[in-house]
Amino acid sequence: MGALGGGFVTRGEADEADEVDRVQVEPRPMVERIGLGVIALVIAVVFGGLAVAALANGEVFIGVMAGIGALMTVWAAAGSLTRG
Repeated sequence: MGALGGGFVTRGEADEADEVDRVQVEPRPMVERIGLGVIALVIAVVFGGLAVAALANGEVFIGVMAGIGALMTVWAAAGSLTRG
């Protein structure tokens, strides 16, 4: 049984897990981060439009939830730009 099976871990599996821990992760290129941020902003605009339309028609719950979705998406866009 392996590490996921709940049994004993063999020496090979332990060495493999240690090797995964030693792998260096390179930061994303700036072009990719900007692209992900732009995609997130487009989705945030869609959420914002949904929030405005829902609130204009008296659907308070849907409008508030869409507004929260827009804010969270903008937060994700900012995170993708600042994270290395």
